[in-house]
Amino acid sequence: MKKISLTILTLFFVLLLSAQKINKLTLTNNGSSAEIRYGLNENVVIILTPEGAIKEWGVDRYAGRIDNMERKLDEYTGRIEYYNESENEAFRGKIRFIGGTAITYYASFDNEHLIGKVKSIGASKINYFIQDADKAKQGRIKSAGDVKFDYYASYDNEASRGKFKKMGTAMITYYGALEDKGFAGKPKTLDNQTFVYYSSQDYQVAFRGMLKTGNSTQVINGIVYWVKF
Repeated sequence: MKKISLTILTLFFVLLLSAQKINKLTLTNNGSSAEIRYGLNENVVIILTPEGAIKEWGVDRYAGRIDNMERKLDEYTGRIEYYNESENEAFRGKIRFIGGTAITYYASFDNEHLIGKVKSIGASKINYFIQDADKAKQGRIKSAGDVKFDYYASYDNEASRGKFKKMGTAMITYYGALEDKGFAGKPKTLDNQTFVYYSSQDYQVAFRGMLKTGNSTQVINGIVYWVKF
């Protein structure tokens, strides 16, 4: 009986941990920002900004599909709780529970670059670059669970500085500032995928600057990557 109980308990925690992880990363077409999407139980997702704020949350109506990348979140009707007015000022009024998943935040007495940012989603801890980091990275997510992030520094090429350099295991490069203005600063490679764009001189005016070749959606180590052109 004890062995059965231990097996059930272990399975419960495995399922709990597996339901609180990043399942999708969306990069804007110039690489300057991204959406970091956590998957929870009941097809609930939480979308974080690179600065650690909750941008949106709800039920993913297209859960399990990668053929439709548009974000469509429906209202979650399960358990929802918020921090009350007696809590620390940095997180009072913010979402505390979505279903069985607890969300914590850095308090007003924490490092100035962390105050009010999401600290954990369930068992998944979120860490940030703080004051000893390059100014282009300060206050931005360094790791979320076992997924690591990095950004181009303030001394890098002006077309890439401050943009995402690494998301999980995928490295990202950008076309330089001196490239054709139709694609200067846009993502050039993501992992092993290369993006080619129509130039600003293309005879098809409507196509100028648009993606010519390259798959904007990839699945790498179980995470969906989408470059939103």
